[in-house]
Amino acid sequence: MKGIILSGGSGTRLRPLTKVIPKPLLPVYDKPMIFYPLSLLMTAGVQDIMIITTERDLGTYRDLLGDGSSLGIHVELAVQKEPNGIAEALLIAEDFTAGDDAALVLGDNILYGPGVSDAVRTAAGITEKTGHAVVFGYRVDDPRAFGVVGFDETGKPVSLTEKPAHPESDYAVIGVYFYDGRAAGIAKTLTPSGRGELEITDVNKAYLGSGDLELVKLGEEAVWFDAGTFDSLVDAAESIRKREAESGDLVACPEAIAYRNGWIGKTELLAAAEAMHNSEYGKYLLRLAEEDA
Repeated sequence: MKGIILSGGSGTRLRPLTKVIPKPLLPVYDKPMIFYPLSLLMTAGVQDIMIITTERDLGTYRDLLGDGSSLGIHVELAVQKEPNGIAEALLIAEDFTAGDDAALVLGDNILYGPGVSDAVRTAAGITEKTGHAVVFGYRVDDPRAFGVVGFDETGKPVSLTEKPAHPESDYAVIGVYFYDGRAAGIAKTLTPSGRGELEITDVNKAYLGSGDLELVKLGEEAVWFDAGTFDSLVDAAESIRKREAESGDLVACPEAIAYRNGWIGKTELLAAAEAMHNSEYGKYLLRLAEEDA
């Protein structure tokens, strides 16, 4: 399975911050935002990842992640010239995915908490075994503000509606999607919506129409933020600060995930800790290495 992180766009709602820093590289408590979707993919077992960004920001992502080898993964970069919709990511990454299964995560989605690791692994397994697409449902207070999934008594999706006046459920579809090799072909058939974008909901509806869409519901303890506003950035940072203080573990730490997955060894983990110098992040990596001494 391949991984795609869509990190294009201009982040206009977060100006003036995003005039100089791309939104997915803004700090969310103790790490850049991109670490959260990256960690989801790594947790799902994905090692071959494409990050789609703007021409301006290619060098910044390369400075942060290199080619991914320090994390035991492979990272490629690609450019989205204009913000033409989420589904365009499937077209940009078509040669990269080469007909393989692919997980697409939005660069500003922050998802963590108990059960999340099992959920993304379950989704990856469903797609690999059945060829079905998988979306995630997250219970929200006001589903009218989101894309909403309706489902039957067995949990099978039966509808997808953008910002419905009368929602069929209180489960929003969040920006994490698992697809088989048909996804790019489906995206090619789409026409731009009224707002001039290729809509990912239309891709999901194509799978729904053929009976090939599955829903994974996230539990009550899962935490999700769509970090597109100043308030959501602050709320996410505070939530993560509290979780890390209580647990003693870092949320969305790619080095720790790579180490626990066996993709890097203790030597690489210690090198990553040293590269962080005297930061709390580096101290955490050092403690992790020492625990296994």
